[in-house]
Amino acid sequence: MYRLLLIFTLFICPFFVQAQDALSKLEKEYNNASDKTTEQLNIAPKYATALFFHNLKPKSYQILANNISIATKLTDGKYATILYAVQAMNYRLDNKEAESSKSLEMGKVYSLKTNSNEAKGYLEYARGWILTRNNKITDAVAAYLKAINYYENSLTTSTLYGRYGNTAKELSAIYADLNEYQLEEKYSKQFLLLASKQNDPNLIFDAYMRMGYMFEQKHVQNPSDKQFRNKAEQYYVQAITTFNKNKGSMLNKSNLSYAAINLANLYTEFNPEKAMEYAQLANKVSLETGDAIHIASSFGILAELAIQNKHYDLAKSYFLKASMEIGKSPVRNHNIELSILESLSRISEEQGNYKEALVYYKSYVDKYKSVYDQEKLDITKRLESQFEKERQEQKYIKLQLESDKKAQEIKLINILRTQREQVYNNLKLVEENQRERLKFSELESEKKEQQLRLAKLETRQKNNDINNYKKLLAFKEKINTYYTIFIVIFIVLILLLLYAYKQRAKSMKQRDELHALAMEKEKQNSKISTLTALLEGQEQERGRLARDLHDGLGGLLSGTKHQLSYLDPHQSENIEEGISKSIKQIDGAVEELRRVAHNLMPDLLVKYGLEVAIQEFASRISNNALDIHTEFINYGNSLSEEKQLIIYRIIQELVNNAIKHADASEIIIQISQEENMLNLTVEDNGKGFDHKGLNVKKTAGFHNIESRVQFLKGTMNIISELNIGTSIELQIPIH
Repeated sequence: MYRLLLIFTLFICPFFVQAQDALSKLEKEYNNASDKTTEQLNIAPKYATALFFHNLKPKSYQILANNISIATKLTDGKYATILYAVQAMNYRLDNKEAESSKSLEMGKVYSLKTNSNEAKGYLEYARGWILTRNNKITDAVAAYLKAINYYENSLTTSTLYGRYGNTAKELSAIYADLNEYQLEEKYSKQFLLLASKQNDPNLIFDAYMRMGYMFEQKHVQNPSDKQFRNKAEQYYVQAITTFNKNKGSMLNKSNLSYAAINLANLYTEFNPEKAMEYAQLANKVSLETGDAIHIASSFGILAELAIQNKHYDLAKSYFLKASMEIGKSPVRNHNIELSILESLSRISEEQGNYKEALVYYKSYVDKYKSVYDQEKLDITKRLESQFEKERQEQKYIKLQLESDKKAQEIKLINILRTQREQVYNNLKLVEENQRERLKFSELESEKKEQQLRLAKLETRQKNNDINNYKKLLAFKEKINTYYTIFIVIFIVLILLLLYAYKQRAKSMKQRDELHALAMEKEKQNSKISTLTALLEGQEQERGRLARDLHDGLGGLLSGTKHQLSYLDPHQSENIEEGISKSIKQIDGAVEELRRVAHNLMPDLLVKYGLEVAIQEFASRISNNALDIHTEFINYGNSLSEEKQLIIYRIIQELVNNAIKHADASEIIIQISQEENMLNLTVEDNGKGFDHKGLNVKKTAGFHNIESRVQFLKGTMNIISELNIGTSIELQIPIH
């Protein structure tokens, strides 16, 4: 039941509901900008949206109308396009489809009067958003892709990355519904990258939640792969951390309960204590915000945890509370209500209360019938509308088949209900049968008492026969003597076996000690190999430094010496020209010396630390054909200078490998710090390789990298797919 609630929660919140102080701030900014047309037109879309979601719809529509009247008088149609797009989405949320379509058309007219690709992209985004809510997914995807094309060819503004990111988020959600997991992952990662560029905690929170949900789906598809579950947990935790760090800037307080619900749902399968902790957090926050869907979701998870602990009465009370909250929600989800009734029926059946279970199941069937009848009515209306407008016979046939299919499902449910009633009657028969067995057991008990009396009589008879067995006892005493001798011999054999066992145990202990020594020797050899590889890397670096000094600096100095040796002191003009050339050659030698010194020990690394050095390295390597992004998350610059240099060399080697061998056009360097662990990820979109068949020891570059990682006591994980790219993840302890 809780899983249905979470899926529903994920997709009914495409917009945010701003906090009251944020709305007041927007109102103040808007009023202060009333005498500046451009500034007012920039703030108006966001301010009107905030008013709309605070149920101040008349004022929201009035703000849009006032600013549209101003924007339409301008030569550039940029602002009119954006305002009409916002108006169209608001009308669609208000179920005013005719007005929504008209606003989109007006936005299209004014988009022809502007060169702003961002405005055109936003109009396509609005069109895709409306098509998505009208269940025209194919057309919606086409509109979103067109919007992305406009955004990619737009100038960078303060709103571009946010609008681009929302488009990527919508595409990710659509592909998640279509089970297109690769495309979902692509747009989820793109959304995260754009959100980090926008530097908006609300967007970053949504991006973390999107990534967490994506990895949770992957875990559902591959339950045995715990890596996906851990990734989902990581992103959900990052979302909650982002919320807690930016409480004053978060526009929607319900986001905390939303993240806590998803995290509690994830923990339910492997960590009930944490699941309970986050479910209670979600319940507390949702009760404060009054979000009925979130309250019902948290009660649903608490109910499932109670079922796991066999607290059926507590679970039943939680389900009933969830049902009450669903009834309060303005948006009714009949699937959730059906799930609650089915769960209540299942709990009553577990408790042995079959009568109550049957009542809940009948309510479930009646609810299903009513939902089906309403769906059938909606399908009929939709058929009439589409038949009049488009006359699409194929859609009519498809919908009719769906109606027949639902009718068959109703028949099947009626059959199941009849079967449940039969099971209930059978249980009554079983109960009567148990009563008959109890009576039979009582008769058996009386029979055993009679047998006991008979046994007592037989005992008396045996006592009379004791005298007849005295001679037999004398014979048995002789046999006991032989038994005693046999027991002594048996004890001697046992002692011998114990001695042999001790000798064998001693031998096994010696063999274990030899094995431990061999393992210790192997560890020493491994350490020697690691240090040897590091020394080889240093020797290679020294060799490269020697070549640079000999070929570059040495050649320049030799040329300078040769130039000076041929100067004639009697020819002043030649002396000045020669000295000038020599000075230029010495300047080149100095520049070459600086380059060699920078490669040996980057100045930025020594002065400012790893983050600045990596950013400078990425900027220096990037060009028109290669884009290198750097991301630092919670990095505290707490590493020693020696470790920073080794990590810098590792990143240099990984980036050089991607450039030389992968033909990559985009590389992402991400460093994040979690308590005492540093996570380093280098990803590229190159041609990839088969890492399972890679022999690290035979590949010099990877061997040097692995040796450095082992020296830092870290771990390395390589993920690569052909024609998709390579991701190399390192985990290095800080202390």
